[in-house]
Amino acid sequence: MNVLRFSDLCAQGKAAGQRVFIRADLNVPQDDAGNITEDTRVRASIPCIRLALDAGAAVMVTSHLGRPTEGEFKPADSLAPVARRLSELLGRDVPVISNWVNGVQVQSGAVVLLENCRVNKGEKKNDPVLAKKMAALCDIFVHDAFGTAHRAEASTYGIAQFAPVACAGPLLAAEIDAISKALANPKRPLAAIVAGSKVSTKLTILEALARNVDQLIVGGGIANTFMLAAGLKIGKSLAEPDLVGQARAVIEAMKARGAEVPIPTDVVTAKEFKADAKATVKRATEVEDDDLILDIGPETAARLAEQLMAAGTIVWNGPVGVFEFDAFANGTQTIARAIAASSAFSIAGGGDTLAAIAKYGIEQQVGYISTGGGAFLEVLEGKTLPAFEILQQRAKG
Repeated sequence: MNVLRFSDLCAQGKAAGQRVFIRADLNVPQDDAGNITEDTRVRASIPCIRLALDAGAAVMVTSHLGRPTEGEFKPADSLAPVARRLSELLGRDVPVISNWVNGVQVQSGAVVLLENCRVNKGEKKNDPVLAKKMAALCDIFVHDAFGTAHRAEASTYGIAQFAPVACAGPLLAAEIDAISKALANPKRPLAAIVAGSKVSTKLTILEALARNVDQLIVGGGIANTFMLAAGLKIGKSLAEPDLVGQARAVIEAMKARGAEVPIPTDVVTAKEFKADAKATVKRATEVEDDDLILDIGPETAARLAEQLMAAGTIVWNGPVGVFEFDAFANGTQTIARAIAASSAFSIAGGGDTLAAIAKYGIEQQVGYISTGGGAFLEVLEGKTLPAFEILQQRAKG
């Protein structure tokens, strides 16, 4: 994917003395008192900001936070807590600037945080008047917020249209490289794990992957629907019986390519959905009418782990069981350990997936952990993200 990279511009001395506008993703969770409870996104933004500061640029950073009403700023919408954390991480004061659309004063070698961009009227609808005002603030626009790359908004798309230069920050560039490595030019076999509660939310992803991957591993409620499609009983497990036809079509599409969707041969069941429910391992053919399938069985987990160990590339989105309950965590833990031990290039994304990676402490063994939820899913669907599209257009000149 051909886009301008901010790191290259800095290396060429083209950012020195320039006004650099960075669109970061600083949308972090906070408690009722406004304290940040998890700062991964703030820490992930630091390399891009440091790059700009070290290059001698005048640096402006903005982000959305929460779901504010456009044109109606409230204290709860403020990026002030983020500015405090940025100040700590950068070891310098990061002032917050309000009402910044019509002009910002910032010196070369200094950084300011522009207040919540989603408060600006016209932001979500990518209003060209707003986008042109933002573009006028800078000499270089840097998109470094992969989590917003699937949205065409004024601060993510419009500004990239009108800024003198538009490029990808290090975080976005890393996502582009990882996605290209995993999906555009994968080392085979390519295995994809797609799990979650509903086929309907990931049907287009499954259909897109069925045209490309060598193994399509399904888990969670999605696997239950595929078990129905394979003629198995699933008791009272979460599933979507009305989508059995689509699931069967995915299985057939894979089979036609000499690929497969492995159907569980054993499962872990319970009579109730709760952490202390009694877990019972059963053959997939022996599920009773009052059973809930809450995990894949050890035989299935071992077989899938073996396939993953032999893969060249692994794409992981979603745990294969209710891993939050220890009695039903073995399947996800086995998959996670196999991915960690595999020599394959692996890319993982999605909130539950990141929680599983953290739970099993395999962050260092996963090739790339994506920072975007919805954006990651749209990439898996085969969609071209608006941010990628506009940056490629601008790279052509």
